[in-house]
Amino acid sequence: MSNKYQEFSGLNLPAIEQEILSKWNESQAFEKSVSLREGAEPFVFYEGPPSANGMPGIHHVISRTLKDLVCRYKTMQGFQVKRKGGWDTHGLPVELGVEKELGITKEDIGKKITVEEYNQKCREAVLRYKREWDDVTRKMGYWVDLDHPYITFENNYIESLWWMLQKLYNRGLLYESISIQPYSPAAGTGLSSHELNQPGCYKDVKDTSAVVMFKAIANAKSQFLFNAVNGEEVFFMAWTTTPWTLPSNLGLTVGPNIEYVLVKTFNPYTHLPVNVVLAKALLGKYFKPEAENGDFAAYKEGDKVIPWSIVTTFKGSQIEECRYEQLMPYEANSPAVAGGDPFRVLLGDFVTTEDGTGIVHTAPAFGADDYRVGKKYDIGILIMVDKQGKFVDGLGEFSNRYVKDYKDDPNYVDVNVDISVKLKKENRAFKVEKYEHSYPHCWRTDKPVLYYPLDAWFIKTTDLRDRMVQLNKTINWKPKSTGEGRFGNWLENMVDWNLSRSRFWGTPLPVWRTELTGAEEAAGVVREEICIGSVAELKAQLEKSFAAGIMQPAAGETAAATIEKLTSDLHKPYVDNITLVSATGKPMKRVADLIDVWFDSGAMPYAQWHFPFENKEIFAQNYPANFIAEGVDQTRGWFYTLHALAALIKEDVHEELKKAGIPVSDEKYPGLAYKAVVSNGLVLDKNGNKMSKRLGNVVNPFETLATFGADATRWYLVTNASPWDNLKFDLEGIREVQRKFFGTLYNTYQFFVLYANVDGFTFSEEYIPLEQRPEIDRWILSSLNTLIKKVTAALDDFEPTIAGRAIEEFVDEHLSNWYVRLCRRRFWKGEYEADKISAYQTLYECLETLLRLMAPISPFFSDAVFCRLEAVTGRFKAASIHHVNFPVASEAAIDTLLEERMQLAQDTSSLVLSLRKKLNIKVRQPLQKLMIPVLNPEMKLQLGKVEDLIKAEVNVKEFAYITETEGIIKKKIKPNFKALGTRMGAKMKAVSAALAGFTQHDIALLEKEGQYTLQIDAEAVTLLLNEVDIAAEDIPGWSVASKGALTVALDITLSNELKQEGDAREFVNRIQNIRKESGFDLTDRIFVKVLDNEYIRPSLTEFKKYICAEILADTLELVPDLQDGTEIEVNDALLKVSVNKKG
Repeated sequence: MSNKYQEFSGLNLPAIEQEILSKWNESQAFEKSVSLREGAEPFVFYEGPPSANGMPGIHHVISRTLKDLVCRYKTMQGFQVKRKGGWDTHGLPVELGVEKELGITKEDIGKKITVEEYNQKCREAVLRYKREWDDVTRKMGYWVDLDHPYITFENNYIESLWWMLQKLYNRGLLYESISIQPYSPAAGTGLSSHELNQPGCYKDVKDTSAVVMFKAIANAKSQFLFNAVNGEEVFFMAWTTTPWTLPSNLGLTVGPNIEYVLVKTFNPYTHLPVNVVLAKALLGKYFKPEAENGDFAAYKEGDKVIPWSIVTTFKGSQIEECRYEQLMPYEANSPAVAGGDPFRVLLGDFVTTEDGTGIVHTAPAFGADDYRVGKKYDIGILIMVDKQGKFVDGLGEFSNRYVKDYKDDPNYVDVNVDISVKLKKENRAFKVEKYEHSYPHCWRTDKPVLYYPLDAWFIKTTDLRDRMVQLNKTINWKPKSTGEGRFGNWLENMVDWNLSRSRFWGTPLPVWRTELTGAEEAAGVVREEICIGSVAELKAQLEKSFAAGIMQPAAGETAAATIEKLTSDLHKPYVDNITLVSATGKPMKRVADLIDVWFDSGAMPYAQWHFPFENKEIFAQNYPANFIAEGVDQTRGWFYTLHALAALIKEDVHEELKKAGIPVSDEKYPGLAYKAVVSNGLVLDKNGNKMSKRLGNVVNPFETLATFGADATRWYLVTNASPWDNLKFDLEGIREVQRKFFGTLYNTYQFFVLYANVDGFTFSEEYIPLEQRPEIDRWILSSLNTLIKKVTAALDDFEPTIAGRAIEEFVDEHLSNWYVRLCRRRFWKGEYEADKISAYQTLYECLETLLRLMAPISPFFSDAVFCRLEAVTGRFKAASIHHVNFPVASEAAIDTLLEERMQLAQDTSSLVLSLRKKLNIKVRQPLQKLMIPVLNPEMKLQLGKVEDLIKAEVNVKEFAYITETEGIIKKKIKPNFKALGTRMGAKMKAVSAALAGFTQHDIALLEKEGQYTLQIDAEAVTLLLNEVDIAAEDIPGWSVASKGALTVALDITLSNELKQEGDAREFVNRIQNIRKESGFDLTDRIFVKVLDNEYIRPSLTEFKKYICAEILADTLELVPDLQDGTEIEVNDALLKVSVNKKG
C-alpha cells in the first residue's frame, strides 16, 4: 500500500486507457468480474450478431456502449452477467460482397465458379474483418466473450436451427405455397415482409405512370355501353405506375358498388374522338369542369380545353364479365400461354377511388390482390419478366429489356417510357406523366423490388399472432412508443414469414422429398417428404439410403466413413449430394432453398448453446434475456425474429427442459426471447445527414477513439441525446465532454491529491459521523446520496442519458463549482484537525462514489482514478472498480431541506453573478445590498440560513427581504410556446391573450402557488409556472433578474467606501498572482512594498490588515521610490510593487 496518491501527468484519456487496457488484460479483469459473481442471480444479455465481412462504424460504437454500460451496471449490482459474443455469417450481405469481389453475378455461380468454390469464398469473407471488430471492441471497453463466440455457419448452430424447423414442420407451421412475394432481381431471391420493412427500404421515386385505354368487345354484358354511343368504340381506362406489367395484363377489376361513367371526349395525344369508362368520383383528375358539354364540333388539335360529356352512369357490378381486346399481344403472351379465360372485367373489394381511374389493371403475376382476384375468376397468369428483372423472349421490341436499371447501365433506356410512347401512338394512352410515389427497394442491393409469383416456404406466424401480440405487451420497450407503435402495429398486421431463399451461402432448408413425373402430378399423386431435425437423424436416414442402394459409398470407403464425410458440413453443395429414401423406397432429394438469414440470428438464444442437443441447464439459466439492445433498424429484423421464434417454439422448449428434469412454468418461460429492449436511433452527421462514403461524412471509429479516447466518446454518445433519438454526431461535442466533464473531474482529483499528499490523508482516521460535520459537508453528502438514487432509478429504467446528465450536473454545479470552491481554504489553511479531516473524508467519499456511479459509462477513467485512490486507502481491497458494488443511497444522509436551501443559495448567487456580468461589475467589487422578494415564510427561513454564504459568494453587504413586490419590482409574463404549444393546441392564441392581460398581482399569485387557472371558452385551463416565462424589469439604481419563482434585485450604486474595498480586493488578487508566478509555496510569508500612489493610498491604508492576512504579508509599505518593482494594474490604475519572500 502506498502512502501517497499518484497524480496524473496530464489529462490524456487515450494514454490512460492504454494503461488500463494492459492492466485488464494482465489481470483478466473481465473474466474475474464474471467469476466473482459465481452463484449470484444471473442477468441475461444477448449479443446481436454483427457480420464481420465489413468494417465496424461509429454507429456500432453507440449500440455497444449501451450494451456494455447495462451489463457493467448489473454486474456492479451483484448479478452475474455472462456475455457471449457472436458472428452473423450467412446471407445476402456476404454473398453480394463476394460476387462484387469476384466480378460475377448470381447466374455465374455453377458456371464460372462451382458452388463449392463460391461458398468457400463466402466462408473466408465472413470473418475477414474479425480482427478489426475485436480491436474496436477492446478499445471501446466493450466487455464481451470474444474467445468463445457463437458462429452461425458452424454445424452445431445449423443443427439447432434444423431442430426448430422440424418442430415447426411437425406442427404444420412450416408449409410450401405459391404466392406473390417481394422479389429482388438484383439479389436473385425473394424477401420476407420484415426485410422489406427495414428502415429506408421504401424510397420516394418518380416513375412513368400511364392511364391506358383497353378496347371493349361488344357482348351481352357490354352492349348497353355500345348502344349508348351508337356503336362507336368504347374503352376502359386503367391507371398504372408500372407500365412494364402491361404485357402481362389479363383482367380489369372494378368495385361492384362504385359509380362509373361512360364519357364522350377526345384523346389528348391522337385527338381522335373516344368514349371512355372511369369512376365518376375521379372525373376531376382528367377533365376540366368548364369543358363539360363543350362544343365538340369546334375542337381542333392543339386546344388546351378538351370538351367532354357524360353519356351514361352505372355501377361496377353492371360491367362484370365485359370483355376487352388484349392491350399488347405478342407471341410470348398469347391467351394459350396465359391459360384460363382472360381479358374480362372482374369485381374486387380492393378497388378504391382515391386515385387512378377506379379501374385496376390486373396482372396476376405481379400483385397479391391481382393474384387473388385472377385465381377467383380463372383468368390465367402471364409471367413476362424473368428473375433477373428483364422481359422474356417473344415480346417484340421489348424482348430481353430490363424493366428497371438493375445493372447500373449508363446507357439504360427506361422501357416504361418506351411502352408509354408506343401506347400513345396506338391511341391506347390517355395520360402519361411522371408520378412520385413510395416504392420498395431491396434492403441490401438498394435496387427496386418486384412482386413476383414464387414457390416458397413459409412459417405460419399468423397462427401465433395473438400470442405474440400479448407477449409484446409484457416487454419493457425503450422507447415505449416503438413497442406499442412500430413493433406492436407490425405484429397486429403481420403476414406469414417467407422463409425460403434461392441463394447458395446459408442454412439449407432440411426438407427432402420425392420428385413427381408430369403424369403423377396430373393424377394427384402426393409427394413423400421428410424434414430432418438433427445430424443424428440425417445419418440414420442416410444409412437407410445406403441399405436401399440409393446412395453408394465413395471408392475405397465404408458407408459409415462416407456418411461422416457427407454430414461434416451441412452447407451446399454437400447436403445437395445427399439422397434419402422414402417410406415406399423412392429417392428423395433436398429442396434447393436456403432459409432466411434472419432466422439464423433469431434462433441465437437456442443455437448459441447447441440446444437441445447439449447445455440444457446452461440454456435454462440464460433464457429469456433480461436485456437486448440494437439499432432501430432491427425492430422488424432481429427484434421480430427473436420474438416470433420464441412464441412459435414455446411448447417445444418446455418439452425439452422437462425431459432434462428442469422445472418449467409459463411464468419463467412464457415464450419470450427478451424482457427488455433498448432500440437506439441512427447516428447522423453534425448537420443531420445520413453518413455515407459518397458524402464523405463517415466518422472513423478507430480515429475517434485514438484521438479522444473511448470514455469521452462513450460519454458523449450517451449524454448528448437519448439512445432512441437520432444523434447528430459532432467531434466538437466529444472535445467539449473531454474538457468540461472529464477535465473538471480530473482537476478535482488533482486538487484532492495535492493537499491530501501534503497532509498525509489516507482515510485511516475514524470516520467522522455525519451529524458532526459542517453543514457544507452534510449538504454535499446529501446531494451525493440523492444523486445515487437518481442514477440508480435511471439505469434501472434503461435511461442512461438521464443518469449521465445527473452525474455531469453534480460534478460541475455541486462538487467543483460549489463545494470544492467554497471549501478550498479548509484544505490549505489550518491544522490537520477535525474540520480538515472532515473535508478530506467528504471529498474522498464524493470522488470514490462518483467513480462507481460513472463506471458503467466511463469504464477506463473511473478505474484509473479508483485504483489510485484504492492503492492508498484499500477501502475495497479490489483490483478494479468493476469488481466492486454499485453505490446504494443512504436515506439517513439525505436532508431535503438542506439541499433545497443550498439550491436557493446557488440559484440566488447565479442570478446575482449574471447581473454583475451583464453590468461588467467584477465580483471582487463589493456591493451594498441585495433585495429578494419572498413568496412564503418557509422561503424566508431557508434563505436566512444561507444568507451569510450568499453574501460571501456574491460580495454584498446587506440582505433585504420583501413580501410584497407590487409597486417595487415590475414583471412581465409570456407563454413558453415549447412547453405550452402541444398541450394547448387551438387554445394557444386565447391563452397568449389572457397572459398579456395579467396584472402584477396575477403574476405574483402564479409564482406563489406554482399554477394559475384560466377560463378559456368557458373551460378551466390550468397553467404551470414552468410553462410561462417571467422576466423582471430593472428599477432605478437596481438591476433585477428572475429564475422561476426566485427574483433578486441588486443595488448597483457604488459609494467611495465600496470602491476602495474593491480596489483592495483587486490588489490582493494581483499580489497572489505574483506569488504564484514567483513559485512561492502556499505557506511562504512575504514583504510587500508599493510605490506611493494617490489613487490606491486610501484603499491600502483602510484595508491594510485584510490585505496582509490574505497575501500572508508581514509588512505592506507605501514607499516614495521603488527601483526594481513589478508593474500591476488595479481597476485601470497602474502601480509598481515589490514582493519578496521572507527569509
